[in-house]
Amino acid sequence: MSDPQQAPRKIAQGIDTTHKLVIFASSLGTVFEWYDFYIFGTLAVFFSKYFFPAGNDTAAYLSSLALFGVGFSVRPFGALVFGRIGDLIGRKYTFLVTIMVMGLSTAVIGFLPGYGPTTLFGVTMPALGWGAPILLVLLRLAQGLALGGEYGGAATYVAEHAPHGKRGIYTSWIQTTATLGLFMSLGVIGTARAFMTASAFTDWGWRIPFLFSFVLLAVSVYIRLKLSESPVYAEMKASGKGSKSPLTDSFGNWANAKYVLGALLGATAGQGVVWYAGQFYALFFLMTTLKLYFIDAYAMLSIALVVGAAFLVFFGWLSDKIGRKYIMMSGFALAILTYQPIFHSLTEAGNPTLAKAMEQSPVTLYTSDYQSTLGLTLSAISDAAKKIVSPQPPKTAIDKARTYLNARSIPFTLAPAQDALTPLALEVNGKVVAGFDEKAYNASFSNTLYATITVKYTDGETMAADTEAINRPKVVMLLSILLIYVAMVYGPIAAYLVELFPTRIRYTSMSLPYHIGNGWFGGFLPLIATSICVYTGNIYAGLYYPMAIALMSLVYGLIFLRETKDYDIAR
Repeated sequence: MSDPQQAPRKIAQGIDTTHKLVIFASSLGTVFEWYDFYIFGTLAVFFSKYFFPAGNDTAAYLSSLALFGVGFSVRPFGALVFGRIGDLIGRKYTFLVTIMVMGLSTAVIGFLPGYGPTTLFGVTMPALGWGAPILLVLLRLAQGLALGGEYGGAATYVAEHAPHGKRGIYTSWIQTTATLGLFMSLGVIGTARAFMTASAFTDWGWRIPFLFSFVLLAVSVYIRLKLSESPVYAEMKASGKGSKSPLTDSFGNWANAKYVLGALLGATAGQGVVWYAGQFYALFFLMTTLKLYFIDAYAMLSIALVVGAAFLVFFGWLSDKIGRKYIMMSGFALAILTYQPIFHSLTEAGNPTLAKAMEQSPVTLYTSDYQSTLGLTLSAISDAAKKIVSPQPPKTAIDKARTYLNARSIPFTLAPAQDALTPLALEVNGKVVAGFDEKAYNASFSNTLYATITVKYTDGETMAADTEAINRPKVVMLLSILLIYVAMVYGPIAAYLVELFPTRIRYTSMSLPYHIGNGWFGGFLPLIATSICVYTGNIYAGLYYPMAIALMSLVYGLIFLRETKDYDIAR
């Protein structure tokens, strides 16, 4: 892609104390927005069964992950709506609107009745039937729209205050807000769970983090009312150079639209999947695949998040020195090369009994619906979509066998049926059970390590990972490596996107590719990856999705993207 820039102009030599405080306030408000957004994904495993018909917890969980993705799916539309407003009337007032929409929609979820009878602080709430998931979808859409308008404004606002040559490190503080928002969500959820029994939290305690958003909303509105407009935007408006049609100027003009496309394919799509694989999917993997106790999973990820936040600032600073592009490309390459061994090592460190069971007693499921790797992947996504639309209990023998194994966290390998007369067979340690027979299945696993890994904790919650056997330092180290990759691709990207577009359409132009990359490619990662794992039985198969997207961005970025660190943003 050709260089659209003239020689850089130093628009500022420094930032005074007032502007530093303003940037801090902007970042803090963004932390609260990310908190609101992430508690939905973190708590999905708890509230999913309340908002969907009973009978298939796996389908309900996939449905909740789909709703998590729905919030991301509308982020590009929020980018268009609020990006246009931000370019037309300014960054400050757009900030205020997005935080109010986000905070209110999140808090209302805490009061929302379920599909069947539910409780709030021990009081029974009426059943809404299908009205419950419909209202949940609407609130999730509102969250996504608000967040779609948030990031571009925050990154633009901070970058337009920063002196030339320091945009990387200043915008990297905005990048830490997503990590800190997740950290805050884990802290609030963990605190609530620590002071409640497992049954009380499952019944109604999961609502507390949503209701806590009322407090954060009040603080955020107070903070954002103190913001002043960015000097670069104010100067542009005063000179009469603002865009009257930001959408047309951003996407209807190929001279600018080609940079939007390049930013998506070569940067934000890969960044989105690396971000969500390193934080959200890693947490899902620990809790739903390895069955770690929530306190262990939250604590270890929280430590790694602190490490990751520090590296976000480091790589933002480094991008001011050596450039943005090759730091991001290196992050993509490392993710592609090391995701598989890292997640294998997480299994060995987080649930060593499961790792030994997989090695000593491999499980093979012979099915008549076996396909190629690509066919299995597409079938997994299709199967998940069907369960979301109509979450029914498993009906066929093959579905029952998959459900049996997934419910017990038993990984398996799919293979084609050995003959037409036996469309389904389970093989464990060389012994074969034809068809689906739960008693025979139980007997097959009775002499394996799979029968020894269930642990019941003092609060009554049953998981499958023995807390005494966890190698916590190793798990933290592995999670920290994943978050360093996140820092490499996420730390420099705000400055990169800001520098790519002119002031008059910057909010609109940078927001769309960012939210398509993060909202669509990244936001649906938990659903897509989990669906692939559930369908194929391979707990590592879901990683091929982020690896493939990262590879696309690596190849496109190396060939077509240009370095931007010396670009003039006051144009």
